[in-house]
Amino acid sequence: MSETFQYEVTLPSNGVKDNKKYPVLFALHGIGYNEKEMLSVFEGLKEDFILIGVRGNLTYEDGFAYYKLKEYGKPDRKLFDESMEMLQGFIETSLDKYPIDPNQIYLAGFSQGAILANSLALVFGDKISGIVSMNGYVPGFVIEEYSIESIDQLSVFLTDGEKDHIFRPEVGKKNYQFFKEKGASVKYKTYPTEHLIGNENKKDVTEWLLRRVDGIKKP
Repeated sequence: MSETFQYEVTLPSNGVKDNKKYPVLFALHGIGYNEKEMLSVFEGLKEDFILIGVRGNLTYEDGFAYYKLKEYGKPDRKLFDESMEMLQGFIETSLDKYPIDPNQIYLAGFSQGAILANSLALVFGDKISGIVSMNGYVPGFVIEEYSIESIDQLSVFLTDGEKDHIFRPEVGKKNYQFFKEKGASVKYKTYPTEHLIGNENKKDVTEWLLRRVDGIKKP
C-alpha cells in the first residue's frame, strides 16, 4: 500500500469468505477533519462493504487536508493536482491489497472530500460505480484541463444544506446539471442544515449505497 496516506480500513463484519469480492467505499473527509469522522457517517455499511477512510496528508488546524486553499472555492492548484495523483495511486493499489469487487467501487466525500470524489470520478470513468458527494462542487479547471472519461455508467448522490453559506444550494444545482448532462444517473437532495452532514443525510446516503449493491439502479 502506498505510504502517501494514513488510512483506516474495516472489512465486512459478517466475515470475509474465501474467493469472494466485496464492494468498497473510499471515504474522503473535509478540510480540518479526519478519516474516523468520515467513516462514522457510514456505520450502516459495515456488514456489506470494505470501508477505507483516507486521511489527508497535510495538517490543517485540528485535523487534516488533502490540499490547502487560497480561499474557499479556490484550491492551491499545485497541491490539488498532487493530491489527485496520489489518491489515484492509493485507490489503484488498494484494489490489489483487499478482496474488492472491481465492479463495485464507490467514492464518498464531504466538502473538500466531495470535490475530490467528483474529480476522481471524472478521471477514473467507468472504473467507478458511484459517488456520494456532500456539500462540494466540480472545479472548473478539472472540467477544462483534466482528461475526463465517460461517466454515463456512474450513479451519483449529491447532497447539500439549504443554510450552507460556504457552498450554497445554487452550487448543488449546478453540480446536478453537470452530471446529468454528462449522462450519469443522479439523485440530488437538499437538507435543512448548514455546512455539515446531518442524521437524515447519513441515513439517506447509507440506504442509497446499499441499494446500489443490491442491484437496484434507481436514482
